[in-house]
Amino acid sequence: MGRAVMDLAAAATALLLFLSFGVAGVVADASDHRYKFGDHVPLYANKVGPFHNPSETYRYFDLPFCAPEHVTEKREALGEVLNGDRLVGAPYKLDFRVDHESELLCKKKFTKKDVAKFRSAVTNDYYFQMYYDDLPLWGFIGKVDKEGKDVGEYKYYLYKRFHFDVLYNNDRVIEIVVHTDPNTLLDVTVDTDVEAEFMYSVKWKETSTPFDKRMEKYSHTSSLPHHLEIHWFSIINSCVTVLLLTGFLATILMRVLKNDFVKYARDEESPEDQEETGWKYIHGDVFRFPKNKSLLAACLGSGTQLFALTVFIFILALVGVFYPYNRGALFTALVIIYALTSGIAGYSATSFYCQLEGTNWVRNLLLTGCLFCGPLFLTFCFLNTVAIVYSATAALPFGTIVVIVLIWTLVTSPLLVLGGIAGKNSKAEFQAPCRTTKYPREIPPLPWYRQAFPQMIMAGFLPFSAIYIELYYIFASVWGHRIYTIYSILFIVFIILLIVTAFITVALTYFQLAAEDHEWWWRSFLCGGSTGLFVYGYCLYYYFARSDMSGFMQTSFFFGYMACICYGFFLMLGMVGFRAALLFVRHIYRSIKCE
Repeated sequence: MGRAVMDLAAAATALLLFLSFGVAGVVADASDHRYKFGDHVPLYANKVGPFHNPSETYRYFDLPFCAPEHVTEKREALGEVLNGDRLVGAPYKLDFRVDHESELLCKKKFTKKDVAKFRSAVTNDYYFQMYYDDLPLWGFIGKVDKEGKDVGEYKYYLYKRFHFDVLYNNDRVIEIVVHTDPNTLLDVTVDTDVEAEFMYSVKWKETSTPFDKRMEKYSHTSSLPHHLEIHWFSIINSCVTVLLLTGFLATILMRVLKNDFVKYARDEESPEDQEETGWKYIHGDVFRFPKNKSLLAACLGSGTQLFALTVFIFILALVGVFYPYNRGALFTALVIIYALTSGIAGYSATSFYCQLEGTNWVRNLLLTGCLFCGPLFLTFCFLNTVAIVYSATAALPFGTIVVIVLIWTLVTSPLLVLGGIAGKNSKAEFQAPCRTTKYPREIPPLPWYRQAFPQMIMAGFLPFSAIYIELYYIFASVWGHRIYTIYSILFIVFIILLIVTAFITVALTYFQLAAEDHEWWWRSFLCGGSTGLFVYGYCLYYYFARSDMSGFMQTSFFFGYMACICYGFFLMLGMVGFRAALLFVRHIYRSIKCE
């Protein structure tokens, strides 16, 4: 049985790699990035779009730029397509070490409609992105002259000349920068037919920078001393806050628990004179299985899978896989690892569900498979429709959607079922130190601040306070043009987040049990995951106060996909909180004698 499962997993992995790289149409570049004098070096135009709306990007030739006679599209990996990259051959000729002083790109006539398109693009601060020998370069397509003018008198100009500075080391391209000529402009203020000549120039210069360090330039900004100081301040601030508050809570909790153990030991010596109170009083109810146990098991399974996914992504980041502008690497890794870890979700959910004496494990498995992917799929359908309406590159081609469906059908689902079967056959029993009584005790009336929602607010605030400084840099990278490469610091913050989430959930679970409220199962999960709600609240602050994003498409993409990410956070941290609370509850009830 174990051998068959391993063979099936290996087959699923091979199939997944084929789907991700073969079906998606990846063709490895024959070039080893070595060139001789005069060799053709590939230059691809990627996309254009408003600078402040990173999700709203369009194909380069959606604007009427100078185009080659035959536009060649570069075949791309699954991750590149998911990232919105649509590379096509650019008309500029930048052969290796061949200088051009003033080369004519094209002479073109623009209609009134073309001029209106360019003016709209310049108004919205459109930028372009290209790749030259896999090195990124970008620039603005034009400028608005606002100096000393009212809004109605603004002048809109399109750049007509670009200059490329290329650095090389022996037979390798090391760096490329594009400059615009502010004196060679095309006025697109008025809708009128116009003819223009577009020029470019190229200058090659030698450098001593080795080829294997050519990408360091792009990650340099996030490693500047000023930025590093802010990141380390973030960690120190988090550590100090966490140590003080957790230390304070730990001291109180340990002293209270010690007093409880002493008190209950005395009660056992003279039981006829004492009446049980506090958390020992509910020992017959504390391990009573919760309501909706199938849903709880599914939440724990999905949370465990997302935790495994996060850990694997951190491992790849720390070993340097996600170097700057490694197009689509993160998205490819997310798809592959999520598919391969679905067995973890199936095993965790079904084994726990069976421990809680659940009988319909197949329904539990279906619920586990749909719990995270269902909302994500619905969100994707809506946002992809929006992108199609906008004709944006974020709209996935039909072939890519087929690949994702095949991955789900042929890899994710079988592994989920295999994990579920393994979990069902594990035959593990729920370890409860105390016997559960036949009838549940009535929970005494509790003040409002001991209800679920106020407890969730208290539980989420402390972990969020440990990560909120680092959140800005993550948001500026994901929803902006800042590059984030300090994964070691992010990993430390993640560890702090896990520790604080576990500790605060344990503390609140103890206070809940001390108040003789034995329904801690769902409460511990909700308290652990409540940090996800705080992160989504931060989304509102970031959108309105820290970014210049605008428009229906960008707004829907930001809040739609962030809702899915925060929901994933909720499931993952909820699982961490519940597991910590379960260990704690088992420990304290194992330490006393329960009849």
